[in-house]
Amino acid sequence: MEPETRRLDPTSLGAHTARLYRAAYGLCGSRQDAEDLVQDTFERVLRRPRFLRRDEDLVYLLRVLRNTWISARRSRREVLTSPAGEEIEQIEAAHDPIAQAIEGAAVYEALQALTQPLREALVAVDVMGLSYREAARALGTREGTIMSRLHRGRGQIAERLELAG
Repeated sequence: MEPETRRLDPTSLGAHTARLYRAAYGLCGSRQDAEDLVQDTFERVLRRPRFLRRDEDLVYLLRVLRNTWISARRSRREVLTSPAGEEIEQIEAAHDPIAQAIEGAAVYEALQALTQPLREALVAVDVMGLSYREAARALGTREGTIMSRLHRGRGQIAERLELAG
C-alpha cells in the first residue's frame, strides 16, 4: 500500500515561519543571516513545489532549509557564525526544551561552537521539535545517529555553559 501523497500548499508555509526562523538562527547564529536563510528557503520551496507524504511539511522545510544553508556556505567559502547577541530575545517563543531550561542567548552561542552534524541534529529536535524519526528523515541519516548526535551535542553545550557560568 502506497503512502498518501499531496502537493505542498504554499498558503500553509506561514504557519512554519517562527520554527524555521529559530532553526535558521541555530544554524547561522545571526539574525540577518537567519532571516535571509528562511526567505531563500521559502523561495526555493515556492519555485518548485513538491508532493509530500502525509503531514511532512515541517520535515521537508527543514531539509530545504538545511540544504540552502549548506549551499550558501559553500558558495561563500566562509563559516556563517557569529556570537549570539541580544537579538535572540526577539525570537517568538515556541516549544524549545533547551531554551526553556537555560538562558536562550547562551545556548545559541554554545550551539555555534558545535560541529555541523551535532548542530543540525540539535536544531531539528530541540529547536524545531521534530521527532527522532522526522529529524533522521530530514537530515538523511538514521534515528540512532540522531540520538547519538543529540547526546554528544547536548553534553558539549552543557559543558560550555558550566564553564561560562
